[in-house]
Amino acid sequence: MAVQFYGRASAAVFSPLESKSRSELVSRRLTDAIALGLLPDAEQLPGETDLAGIFGVSTVTVREALSVLRAEGLIETRRGRGGGSFVRTPEGGVVELARRRLDGFSLSELRDLGDVYAAISGASAALAARRSSAEDLDRLRRVADTLATATAPDARRRADAHFHVEVAAAAQSPQLYHEEVRLQAEFGTLLWIAFGDDSSHEQMVRSCRAVVDSIANRDPRAAREAAEQRVADSTARLIDYRLNRDRR
Repeated sequence: MAVQFYGRASAAVFSPLESKSRSELVSRRLTDAIALGLLPDAEQLPGETDLAGIFGVSTVTVREALSVLRAEGLIETRRGRGGGSFVRTPEGGVVELARRRLDGFSLSELRDLGDVYAAISGASAALAARRSSAEDLDRLRRVADTLATATAPDARRRADAHFHVEVAAAAQSPQLYHEEVRLQAEFGTLLWIAFGDDSSHEQMVRSCRAVVDSIANRDPRAAREAAEQRVADSTARLIDYRLNRDRR
C-alpha cells in the first residue's frame, strides 16, 4: 500500500525505519568522533566490555563495529601487554574522512539533513536573542572574531563549529545544545568539505556577524532567519560540491 507522506500526518508512522544495525550505529558514532577530532590520532579506545557498557550494546556488537573501523584503517588493534585499539587518523586528515562519509549520503539525504540543521540552528538563534546574557554575547563576538582572523582551513572550520555550539549554549536549552552537537558530528563535518577557501570564508564571516548582531539586538525573528540562511547556504554549497565531483 502506497502512503502519501505530504498532507497526511499518519503517513509518518509508515515511513521507513532506521536501516542501520546497532554495530553500524556504533561504528558511525566512533567515526564521527574521529572526524570531529574528539578522538585524536593515537588515542586509545576503552576496552570492548567498557564500550559495550557505554553504548548499551553487547560485546559482539562492539566487536563487529571495531572490525569495520579496522578495515577502514581508522583504528589499529595491538595484542598483548599495553595493547588495545588505537585511533588512526587517515592520511589527508579529517577532511579525507569526511569525503569518505559523504559517499554514504544521497542528495535527498543531504537536503533533509540540511533542513533539520537549519531548523535547529534557527531555533537556537531565536532563543539566544531572547535569553542570552552579556557574557554569552561576549563569547559569541570573540568566536566571530576568531573566525574572521583565522587563515588556515582547519582553523576556520573549528571556529565555525565553535560558533554554532556557542549559539546553542546561549539559547539555554539543553536539548537544543545536545542536538546541535549531534548534528555537528553528523552533518557539520560534511559541510567542512566545501568550505575553507577565501571566498567561502568571507561568506561565513558575514553570516556569522549577521547572527550575532540579531542576537545582540534582541530580534528573534532576524536571528532565526540569519541562522537558517547560514545553514541553507552551506548545504547548497555542499550539494554543488557533490554534483560537480560526480560529473568528473
